[in-house]
Amino acid sequence: MKRQEGFTLVELIVVIVLVGIIGGVLTMMLAPAIQSYLLVGQRAALTDVADTALRTIARDVRRAVPNSLRQANAQCLELVPTIDGGRYRTGPDRERPGAAYINDAEPGDRFDVLTQFGAMPARGDLIVVGNRSPDEVYKKTNVAEIDSVGTPPDPRLGSARIVLVRELQVPQSDDGGRFVVVPAARQIVTYRCEGAGLDGAGTGAGRLVRSNGNDLGAAPACSGALPAGAQLVATKVSSCSFIHYANAGATQDSGFVQLQLTLSDKGESVPLTVGVNVSNVP
Repeated sequence: MKRQEGFTLVELIVVIVLVGIIGGVLTMMLAPAIQSYLLVGQRAALTDVADTALRTIARDVRRAVPNSLRQANAQCLELVPTIDGGRYRTGPDRERPGAAYINDAEPGDRFDVLTQFGAMPARGDLIVVGNRSPDEVYKKTNVAEIDSVGTPPDPRLGSARIVLVRELQVPQSDDGGRFVVVPAARQIVTYRCEGAGLDGAGTGAGRLVRSNGNDLGAAPACSGALPAGAQLVATKVSSCSFIHYANAGATQDSGFVQLQLTLSDKGESVPLTVGVNVSNVP
């Protein structure tokens, strides 16, 4: 008779047990490596978001009107942004008549610009001169709205002539002849952290938002409902802190802002801290 070949039930069971043992050993050996790889990617994603958020804040802080930073609490920072600046004429031109100028003794509604613009201002933008404290710019004591931007009758008088809606009074302490331009549609920028903390899964429950205001005289946006159109900067925020040292140097011409942001996701946290030097020279 011809002999039949194959596997017995016992042999199949033995093979299945051995394969299970080998698979379990491999899983125990590979699982930590796989988990570590996934956690590295998770931390890298959190770091990228936190770094981008803090760099965005730092950029706006550096470009802000000098001495315009204000805070209602450590989770909110407000500033007045700028798009350009330059030097204004502070007196008449003895060789060329028709110059437009302003100074602390003679306010005026127009002046010639002695420098070149990188971004030409437009009607409705604001001019800020000699800002020494947040109260001055937010109360508009040294601020005037642009009515038009043209050219002087003689090109040698300046690169542009700015006509204002009202007269601008130059502060007595201003001797540099410098001004900055604030965009009409974005007169205040507010960064605000909301609901920072951890949920039950170890993920950050808060968020960092940015809002733009078009009225310098408006109340601070650090409390109450978020303004319409607020932009989401970061999610999964477990900790957030903004600390502003207005006069960090030996003189009042320099300040410092410490920005701290921690993002968390499923038990993994990435804390980042960025320091920004701020020039208070108007």
